[in-house]
Amino acid sequence: MTANTETLRVSPERESGISTWLNVNVRLWRLASFVVAGIVAAPILVVALSWLTPAGDIWRHLVHTVLGELLLNTAVLMLGVGAGVFLLGAGLAWLVTMYDFPGRRFFDWALMLPLAIPAYVLAFVAVALLDFSGPVQGALRAVFGSSNWFPPIRSAGGVIGVMVLAFYPYVYMLARAAFLAQGRRMLETGRVLGLTPRAAFLRVALPMARPALAAGVALALMEALADFGAVAIFNYDTFTTAIYKAWLGLFSLPAAAQLASLLLLFVALALIGERQWRGRARYHVALRIGREQRYKLTGARALGATAACALVLLLAFIVPVVQLLHWAWGTARADFDLRYLRFFFNTVSLGAAAAVVTTFCALLLAYTYRLKPDRWVASAVRFATLGYALPGSVLAVGIMVSFVWLDQRLTQWLQSLFGIAAGPLLTGSLLALLLAYGVRFMAVAHGPIDSSFERIKPSLWQAARSLGASNREILWRVSIPLLRTGLLSASLLVFIEVMKEMPATLLLRPFGWDTLATRIFEMTSEGQWERAALPALTLVLAGLIPVVMLVRRSSSPA
Repeated sequence: MTANTETLRVSPERESGISTWLNVNVRLWRLASFVVAGIVAAPILVVALSWLTPAGDIWRHLVHTVLGELLLNTAVLMLGVGAGVFLLGAGLAWLVTMYDFPGRRFFDWALMLPLAIPAYVLAFVAVALLDFSGPVQGALRAVFGSSNWFPPIRSAGGVIGVMVLAFYPYVYMLARAAFLAQGRRMLETGRVLGLTPRAAFLRVALPMARPALAAGVALALMEALADFGAVAIFNYDTFTTAIYKAWLGLFSLPAAAQLASLLLLFVALALIGERQWRGRARYHVALRIGREQRYKLTGARALGATAACALVLLLAFIVPVVQLLHWAWGTARADFDLRYLRFFFNTVSLGAAAAVVTTFCALLLAYTYRLKPDRWVASAVRFATLGYALPGSVLAVGIMVSFVWLDQRLTQWLQSLFGIAAGPLLTGSLLALLLAYGVRFMAVAHGPIDSSFERIKPSLWQAARSLGASNREILWRVSIPLLRTGLLSASLLVFIEVMKEMPATLLLRPFGWDTLATRIFEMTSEGQWERAALPALTLVLAGLIPVVMLVRRSSSPA
């Protein structure tokens, strides 16, 4: 018995060696996570340092011509979209969670469907239908003899209206979840204290849902700031269109980078505003609302509630999809050719490659945090997932400036060592585009993977480590089989987001690598709305996949 005990005992030297090996192993994982965070930080740092490169002549031109308009337009867009998505998203969420009316169960999930339509697709459908030469104003002129009184669609109000319809589901989803958690009892408590129904909503329900509302509005504002296609279709100049014109019109990458830094300032203001509005308060509610707890609407009120939900769904989803189907049916024979198949292949190839790379990096970040959850790794994870707040045009500028500098160094190195006069190796390559996608959508992939890690019991890892498994083996043989659902969700979400991404693709794509999104931009720039319908409908159908996933995840027993 003593002999057996002696054979099982690990010597202090061997135990020290194992401990040292594990520490080195963990340090390698930490180093990898820091590298990923550094790659995300590089475009931001390059954009911030762009002011070291003078572009005085161009800036004088911008100051005297469009800079004031850019600042005003961007501020108006943020205020209009922020107020619009708050009112529409919170109002609809309150209606479907607290009241019972005809069609409520259908609208409860159907009001999320507009998330499947990219803002630039909704924009060109709106312009085609409501512009002076469109069918709506044509019908008004036929009936009333004139349509001069009809408000112009190509205006600040038009672009704000389209973006509100496109982005209100961000607020709707989060507010709906918050109101479901509150339930009817919270309002009844306010009523007992002498509050009217309106006062109870304003003084009890809204303050309790403030964190969710702030997060939803911030998401909508960041999407509006990052948008390029919709504002370009409306000829509404913002910083995203100015970056595009400075880069490809004035051929000044430093000026584009400096404009991108100003756009970053607006993004930072949106994030700071969200944090300040949310505040430090924490709200813990354990109530759930059931179908029997909702207030029953009857008569005109019930009809009005149904009509309000139906009108929003009609304008934001049904009309655009029906119009796209109508156009695509008429042009499918001419447009469904080898060029369309090439656009589709390029889109799918980029989406698949970006999904694999981004999901792998997100898995690395999430696993490293489980191995060593210190503040440095936590900071690296937070920084690496910051890219979703950055507009694609800003990332494109930062990556292009970085790659131009690297290409210059590589060219000098090859020339001095081997006498090779090489051209640009990184600029205009697929690597630049994949890097932009990875930085932009790292947070999209990290969310499902991180939540899947939360469901793995630490005892499984402890048992595997006691059997001598390395960290790599624990990840590959223990964790990944349990992470299949999270990995699949992350890959799918990144794939769909890459398919719809326009600004980064327009600015960074290699020659000949046109995608469905760039095809839509090309056709809408020429006013050929019908020719843009087939690729737009493809993106809408693809976008329905994550929306269905969200609907299933947010479904309630109500």
